[in-house]
Amino acid sequence: MKKDSVQRRLAAILSADVAGYGRLMSSDEVGTLRALKAHRRELIDPSITSHHGRIVKTTGDGMLVEFASIVDAVACAVSVQRAMIDRNAAVSVDKSIVFRIGINVGDIIIDGDDIFGDGVNVAARLEALCEPGGLCISRAANEQIRDKLSLSFADLGEQTVKNAARSIGIFGLAASEIALLPEDASSELATGNSVPSPVAQEQQIRFCRSSDGVQLAYSRIGQGPPLVKTGNWMTHLEKDLESPIWRHLWRDLAREHELIRYDARGNGLSDWEVDEISFEAFVRDLEAVVDAVGVEQFDLLGISQGCAVAIAYTARHPERVRRLVLYGGFALGSAKRARSAAEREQSAAMLTLTRLGWGQENPAFRQMFTSQFAPGATKEQADWFNDLQYVSCSPDNAVRNLEATAQFDVMDQLRKVAVPTLVMHARGDARVPHDAGRRTAAGIPGARFVSLDGNNHLILEHEPAYGRFLEEIRSFLRV
Repeated sequence: MKKDSVQRRLAAILSADVAGYGRLMSSDEVGTLRALKAHRRELIDPSITSHHGRIVKTTGDGMLVEFASIVDAVACAVSVQRAMIDRNAAVSVDKSIVFRIGINVGDIIIDGDDIFGDGVNVAARLEALCEPGGLCISRAANEQIRDKLSLSFADLGEQTVKNAARSIGIFGLAASEIALLPEDASSELATGNSVPSPVAQEQQIRFCRSSDGVQLAYSRIGQGPPLVKTGNWMTHLEKDLESPIWRHLWRDLAREHELIRYDARGNGLSDWEVDEISFEAFVRDLEAVVDAVGVEQFDLLGISQGCAVAIAYTARHPERVRRLVLYGGFALGSAKRARSAAEREQSAAMLTLTRLGWGQENPAFRQMFTSQFAPGATKEQADWFNDLQYVSCSPDNAVRNLEATAQFDVMDQLRKVAVPTLVMHARGDARVPHDAGRRTAAGIPGARFVSLDGNNHLILEHEPAYGRFLEEIRSFLRV
């Protein structure tokens, strides 16, 4: 071979950098450099070596690493990101060093000790698209590790990236998912062994009847202590597991619990043609589901309107509920909370618009609800939520649900809740005021209240508050 001929080979390429590096350096240049060197010396470089990688070059906060095996590359990345969670535990958020990592497998060009080519370019672009603390890999990389490492990467779709000839499929592992891996997962990955699948079984959907004969669909997924999620408006047991609005939450909760969900009457797979949609009917439905499942004691999760139902059930059946978690809820419905004629007129206008516009093929009207429930949604999430509204509930049931929830009032039952309770609410919630959550917590003896940053009524996977939301639940329910 001539000395000037091009050398190529197939390799796995890892590209990493520090999120917010400029801000960290501006705040504390010496401290940031010292901490970064310590992380490299004590964690990153040894991990690369143990996974048979080669550091090609470093650029300030960045690093390019070559591996012969994509399994080793992904195992190394997960090992580092999982360990960084523990290393940052005692460090304030504004001083924490958090990495973004992108990995690709492809053809590279070798020039001395350096490497070039599409394989490198794509890895660098994946790193730029990665959420802090997470990991992004290409479709080619995902296909090669799928049967070797039991890690569930979310399909983030096709994207056109700079300096790449064609769009590439991107798969992501969120920081919140890496945090849920066991502490010894790093060593299991390092030796090439599979980490046990986080959700041990497929969803099982069954049916039961409420006291008035309404057929309710409920599901069970995961393993562990039972966690019952109270039914709320606009759910669909099958579609929710595919939806970027809900799938992350159900997947994450099912890692440590047997998660029991059901579609409320008039929604999803439960009966739509029902005589009664009311608060008392919702409470009876919860009673019917837990009796059908056969769990004697369980943790109970309420979200949005499901919080009031969960409160009433807990007050009436304190022996059945071990711990209560409430998010984005209210003890008083919108009609009861209204303090002015303008607020009452706004609620009436919403009912009229729902009655006239809900069943239309054009999603413009349903987008109004999406903007209230999830103003920070990505286009994919907003499109899913628009469609979910259309398939999960009829226009008539949507109006009936709004009318019923507007009249909710469990204020007198708050003091009867005698189990440990965690209440969480987003500060900028565009659907249910933050103050409604605060007042709910204040009325429950000993309840802990947590304010989360954000404007979304339904907490989304990509928002920074989701990690704290999940960890608060996990810590609270472990006791």
